[in-house]
Amino acid sequence: MSELLWGDVKGFFDLEWEGCLPDVWVAGTGVEDWQAVLDLVVASGWRSEYSEGGVVMPLPRAGEVLSRSADAECADLRVWPTPDVLAIFRLESADEIGFDVDLRELQGQERLDVLCGFLRAIGHRLGKPVVMTPEGDWDRSHPILGFDVESDQVVLLAEPSIS
Repeated sequence: MSELLWGDVKGFFDLEWEGCLPDVWVAGTGVEDWQAVLDLVVASGWRSEYSEGGVVMPLPRAGEVLSRSADAECADLRVWPTPDVLAIFRLESADEIGFDVDLRELQGQERLDVLCGFLRAIGHRLGKPVVMTPEGDWDRSHPILGFDVESDQVVLLAEPSIS
């Protein structure tokens, strides 16, 4: 059974209202949490591609990436939990794990279920909330949905608009 129903959340996946690339966050993390995510990607068999400055290379250990100098090339990890859904992780800080998903790839119940499964896998592995906010909501004051540790599932965090 689906954790969230498309009919209940589709307004939050509107490309014009939310922007195409909502931000997904795990706050209060450390190097060991990043390593747990990297290990999860490998263990899950999800297709992935690590790059620095656009140059694809083997996936390093989290400590190696996060200890690079501040002026080092941007480190990205692209992860495909399914062939047609992409998450792009930015390995910038040990303090939080952040990644983008593309709403154009997340239309309909089947794709929503993929997103929920992906967020649940990360949150469950870390034992921490995973929250999705609209694109550019840097203070994270408008969470849409997220993995709730206590219920061990993805829940709607925003109030649906009344039409």
